[in-house]
Amino acid sequence: MSRYERLHAWRECHELALAVYRVTKRFPDDERYGLTSQTRRAAFSSEVGYALRFAHEAGLLPDEEWSALNDGQARARFLTWQLYQALGR
Repeated sequence: MSRYERLHAWRECHELALAVYRVTKRFPDDERYGLTSQTRRAAFSSEVGYALRFAHEAGLLPDEEWSALNDGQARARFLTWQLYQALGR
């Protein structure tokens, strides 16, 4: 296991990216090169929150899944910010 993989923030981000890949497998085929691709790429950046919200409001992501992913995204964002602050001081 790499040193960064021991970080709680990294693990949360990794779990979020895996969850995003799982739910986007069920998006319609006509979204393969649109929202599916964009949301997956966003799982590796700070844009994932909006991509998930859009998918939810567009009716592609059920309430329960959106809520769980949104919570995971908030945790990952918080932990990453905490890590950034700790390393910057």
